[in-house]
Amino acid sequence: QVQLVESGGGLVQPGGSLRLSCTASGFPFSIVTMSWVRQAPGKGLEWVSDINFSGGSTYYALSVKGRFTISRDNAKNTLYLQMNSLKPEDTAVYYCAIGAGNLANRQRGQGTQVTVSS
Repeated sequence: QVQLVESGGGLVQPGGSLRLSCTASGFPFSIVTMSWVRQAPGKGLEWVSDINFSGGSTYYALSVKGRFTISRDNAKNTLYLQMNSLKPEDTAVYYCAIGAGNLANRQRGQGTQVTVSS
């Protein structure tokens, strides 16, 4: 059974940092592309970042490029998202997801809430 469990969200002031984690099980984590997607209140899913199976290739939405860093530890079946210089518009539920392609078709975890506010 596939399981994705996100953690690390919370309330942070603008300019602050958070590190999200996603622990995966039930599928061959080390050979699949993983991603982070987010959903702001009242809006649709937004792609944030992808990382290939080895971690050697990463991709970012323009809105987060230079501020967020995706990484993975295949030995621990864990995906990370380091978020720096957070802005109020980064407020959303963040999900880790399996694979690439259509966002709605990527299997996701339950999500973790990130709120950026003073």
